Amino acid sequence: MPEDHFECHINIATGNETAVTLLAEDSGLSKARVKQAMQKGAVWLTTERGTRRLRRMDKVMKGGDKLHLYYNEKILLKEVDPPLLFADEGSYSVWCKPYGMLSQGSKWGDHFAINRWVEQHLTPQRPAFVVHRLDRAATGLILIAHQKKMAAALSGLFQERAIEKRYQVIVEGRFPEQDSSLTFDADLDGRSAITHAAYIRYDSRMDRTLLDVQIETGRKHQIRRHLSAAGFPVVGDRMYGHGSDVKDLQLTACYLSFTCPVSGFVKKYRLPESLKVNL
Repeated sequence: MPEDHFECHINIATGNETAVTLLAEDSGLSKARVKQAMQKGAVWLTTERGTRRLRRMDKVMKGGDKLHLYYNEKILLKEVDPPLLFADEGSYSVWCKPYGMLSQGSKWGDHFAINRWVEQHLTPQRPAFVVHRLDRAATGLILIAHQKKMAAALSGLFQERAIEKRYQVIVEGRFPEQDSSLTFDADLDGRSAITHAAYIRYDSRMDRTLLDVQIETGRKHQIRRHLSAAGFPVVGDRMYGHGSDVKDLQLTACYLSFTCPVSGFVKKYRLPESLKVNL
């Protein structure tokens, strides 16, 4: 009986057999389980043109190819709530990502990554390119491009800091109440990082504060790391905080604003209060 977590790599000496047959024989998995893994993005094919995911069930291998199976039963069985379409602008769309959904898949699969979900469910069907990311545990607005040219244009806006991003966050403790926001600018992983956080409301019973947060840069876990280092860990943060009685990370990307590369008009997207974290 195969393990529930393993890798399988096959060098193809001679062709004429399908990937499903070869992987089933080498891994000990049934063909049905190999097909499921293939559908969910856990099978890769290396050819002279590079390495990419393989989803075609009837794909016949050629000599010199290499097959890869990254099998993790826990990941393949994982399910998350679907994202909510917030705006379809044709060449890009705006979505509200739910808790637990990945911004992008990994070698172990992509079936619960937002770009794959969008490719399968958006009508009319279009390719989906990730422009920026939200942490798996975070919720809120995320941009998906549907053309490579648009993906490059939107990525350029992020790099130029021409996209305004705001978040609503609940932190542990009483954050300073003042007219202007506090700025945190400690470098992260050797790169500059700038976060602005402003007091909205304090709950004395729970000793928690609701914040409006704006970031100028997009470093990994930037908001969580800056606020935790300042003594105000995000509620539900098991990596940089204390964990809590709250299941989900209390951090929502609630506002995006930028000049549309297509129309030249300023676009503003705001989540309704019902989709934000709140005290």
